[in-house]
Amino acid sequence: MHLAYPAVLAALLFCVGLYGVLARRNAILVLMSVELMLNAVNLNLVAFDVWLRDALHGGQALTLFTIAVAAAEIGIGLAIVLMVHRNRGTSDIDRLRDTTETAEADDPDEDDAAESDAADDATPHAPAPKAPKAAEAAA
Repeated sequence: MHLAYPAVLAALLFCVGLYGVLARRNAILVLMSVELMLNAVNLNLVAFDVWLRDALHGGQALTLFTIAVAAAEIGIGLAIVLMVHRNRGTSDIDRLRDTTETAEADDPDEDDAAESDAADDATPHAPAPKAPKAAEAAA
């Protein structure tokens, strides 16, 4: 089998995954697109390992490592997406970015004033420290 067939298939898979990352707005579809891109890399690793006839099968070992990392990445990514969906009610990436920008754009001076008032109320006011006796004698 020629190396061109799996290389072209991997390039097509990677392009579809790249399009999915750039064009999709749903976070779960973006994660699926990243998985397509990782699978394209895995296909290239195995194809070049077979083509080079490596005695240690380094490409296949690296592919297994990549699959393990991808599984951990998708597990953590889905957990984050589920928590964001529970808190915000949407997994639309554009809407999530817009809500963070509008939250920062709200008047930050009001928040700072409220925090300083709360801090003043929480701490008791101590009397000013007295000057040392040496300073009183010099004056």
